Amino acid sequence: MNSFFGQVQLLDFTVSQLVLTALVFVWSGFVRSGLGFGGAALSLPLLLMIFDQPLFWLPILGLQLLFFSALTLRNRFYNVDWGLLKKTSVFIFPAKFIGVFGLISLPNQWLIIIIYCITLFYAVMWMLNLSIHSDKGWTDKMLLAIGGYFSGTSLSGAPPIVAVYAKMTSKERLRDTLFVLWFVLVAIKIITLAAFDIDLQLSNALLLIPIAALGHFIGLKVHTYLLQNDQMFRRVIGGVLFVICSIGLVALR
Repeated sequence: MNSFFGQVQLLDFTVSQLVLTALVFVWSGFVRSGLGFGGAALSLPLLLMIFDQPLFWLPILGLQLLFFSALTLRNRFYNVDWGLLKKTSVFIFPAKFIGVFGLISLPNQWLIIIIYCITLFYAVMWMLNLSIHSDKGWTDKMLLAIGGYFSGTSLSGAPPIVAVYAKMTSKERLRDTLFVLWFVLVAIKIITLAAFDIDLQLSNALLLIPIAALGHFIGLKVHTYLLQNDQMFRRVIGGVLFVICSIGLVALR
């Protein structure tokens, strides 16, 4: 597996593939910094339509998340809800490890189906303006575990975790707290992938950092606006993702 992915480079892509990849990574950076989550979840289905190998894209997305999370947080650690992170980690991290091992062991087509189905679920909820709510302690724990598992398999575990975090900390502290959590979760994934000798696509990730940086800084500028118009934004994105994931699943037949 490592030798195969080591032979795949972005510069081997066609011009149309390169242009589409660049646009998706601008989008990924924009969503990540604008909302505080969703950069991978909202871009991975698009990337799989360009090149259908999750284990090619996930390390790239993960390394970029590490870089931009650190960049955003460099002067904002004072705004992180450390108590919340400590209290919830016991439910998130074990499920995260299970998800990562599933990512390594599952067949490629299974991974693609899982990613599309997870994203399709979120897309329908956003289109219908539905939200994940939790009113009981056991529900919170279940959502945190589900988010940890999905994060391990596909980097798409944000919505269940955000549903819990959003009610347990202030809106002003939410994004920075989530960035710390994403950093730790992705670091676990990257270390595990490296331990299993899976190519981390470092050169490809570095090539795409300037592209994603454009979207990242645009997202930082409009973060407040997106929070104020969150429902409309999610409805539009939900509709687009629904179409993309539906096409992707049909194409797998």
